[in-house]
Amino acid sequence: MKKKNSILKSLAAIAFFALMTSAITSDEVITTEGSATVINTTSLTQDVIGYQSPTPVKIYIEGNKITKISPLRNKETPKYFQQAKKILSKYEGKTVSKAAKMKVDGVTGATMSSEALMKNVKTGLEYYNKQKK
Repeated sequence: MKKKNSILKSLAAIAFFALMTSAITSDEVITTEGSATVINTTSLTQDVIGYQSPTPVKIYIEGNKITKISPLRNKETPKYFQQAKKILSKYEGKTVSKAAKMKVDGVTGATMSSEALMKNVKTGLEYYNKQKK
């Protein structure tokens, strides 16, 4: 009988732990670093491919303005990606809503990487706006 009660208590504890763990929501997309809210597009844009690979970014937002956008690890050709990532600075200093609507020209010679970066930014900002509501 004691063994049966012990097993039941253990099962109840496991069920409680599982319930509590599933109730905790973690969002790997939106985090904070210091005073900035950071949007990581890695899991949002796995299907957004540049020339050779996904091109995720981290978007830093403070006071509803973009302060920085950093490209994350990718397998694009470094020579061309260096050129493409220059477009990211065009979003800096803009409000989130304005940046989400911007039409930025891609970089000649790195068009696919540029377009993928722009899609990452747009998707990340749209996600941020939905979470804010």
